[in-house]
Amino acid sequence: MSQPMSQTNPFLNFPYGAIQMECDAKDLIVEGEIPAALNGTLYRAGPNPRFAPRGDYHFFAGDGMVHAFHLQDGKADYNNRWVRTAKWKLEDREGRNVLNAMNPFDCEPEYSDFVLTDRDGLANTAIVWHGGRLLVMEEGHRPFELDPQTLESVGSWDFRGKLNTAMTAHPKIDPATGEMVFFAYMASAPFSADVMLHKVNAQGILTESTFIPTPYSSMVHDFVITENYIVIPIMPITGSLERAMEGGPPFAWEPDKGVHVAVLPRHGGTTDDVRWVEMPLCFVFHFMNAFDRDGVISVDACQFKAAPLFPTANGEPTGKVAPFLNRWTIDMNAATPTGSFARIDEFESEFPQCDPRHTGRAYRHGWYASPDGQLKSPLSENDNFYNVIGHYDHETKREDRYSCGQSLVSEPIFVPASDTAAEGEGHVLAVVTSFETRTSSLFIFNALDVSAGPVAKVHLSHRVPAGFHGGWRPG
Repeated sequence: MSQPMSQTNPFLNFPYGAIQMECDAKDLIVEGEIPAALNGTLYRAGPNPRFAPRGDYHFFAGDGMVHAFHLQDGKADYNNRWVRTAKWKLEDREGRNVLNAMNPFDCEPEYSDFVLTDRDGLANTAIVWHGGRLLVMEEGHRPFELDPQTLESVGSWDFRGKLNTAMTAHPKIDPATGEMVFFAYMASAPFSADVMLHKVNAQGILTESTFIPTPYSSMVHDFVITENYIVIPIMPITGSLERAMEGGPPFAWEPDKGVHVAVLPRHGGTTDDVRWVEMPLCFVFHFMNAFDRDGVISVDACQFKAAPLFPTANGEPTGKVAPFLNRWTIDMNAATPTGSFARIDEFESEFPQCDPRHTGRAYRHGWYASPDGQLKSPLSENDNFYNVIGHYDHETKREDRYSCGQSLVSEPIFVPASDTAAEGEGHVLAVVTSFETRTSSLFIFNALDVSAGPVAKVHLSHRVPAGFHGGWRPG
């Protein structure tokens, strides 16, 4: 019999806590009108523990569950499924949790080898549709393929045997060529000081891999591409096997190691072409976009002063920190290029997005999740839940915001009105979870008039637990 979840760990209770069911819901109730041109599927990925976890559970360590809103001709269907990873199937068979995903040394003795050979991981972080495949990523392992309609698990995907590393949760797709660029950190071994960069063509064939030694072993969550460069930040969330074996945190914030940014040519670059750029101390989970002009790279990032949710090397918390939109400037024309940054928006923001047709190009519009300070979180690192959808106009420097009140908002996903529509012309989609009804709805906004409120709300009779990232597959 399954054991109850902890009542004291905030990540095991509303709005983070797991739902213990899978379902198919047809023809959902729609308040307002779903735009006629909005045909396709919005996916949401997040942690959803199958069983009560071992030890002190962390939000990053839950079994992956994917939620899908299928939109067609003004109607909406929904389904959700656990990702049937090797860990999920093993524990489903055992009827209990047998290993701690955040600490490979905390497991049932008979499964000590499993954590060292597992290729599936948790599959709980992000979604990408590329080359005719729906892939869910976790960044510490290979991507995992799902059926795009039923969400049934297909299995770990290694690009026909060519991928021998993990895959970041944030691949970038070139809008002009369809090429997908991604990387893996700690690529050659657990806690190794390196990154492997990969390129996959529009047909889904892995065409190129580049090995990049790094100054230290680092967890690297996101990166950016431009038309002429690839930019990979090495920031001091360090990985240490020795520290973990001594009972310390496997990943920790070590600011003294500094920030080092790898910049290499977008086309034809090799290991020898990497140039290292030093930056002032900062931490970034997510980037909005980047572009280059005349050898100067501009990168827009939701930036922290220190890494949240991770301890220092001695196990102490890093304290309360909040992210704000900053622009990095890296001048590659200098003999020894250096980077700088400046804050460009007054509001706290995370989970940034741009119009995907402008990825890596000069752009005007970006969207993000943000708090208004009226919905409080129990987390000491950030005591505000994100309940606002924000739009930032890089040309006018103006913000357009809509508060969902006593509701948690997910990462906003932009969907263009058509392939030929102007930048920003389209809709922003976000899953919104009410603290009053404890149910979730899909909110659909006019992307360039967010403050007017949603043009449609698609209602579920249950909640979608707080998660990480989403994605869109055109119908």
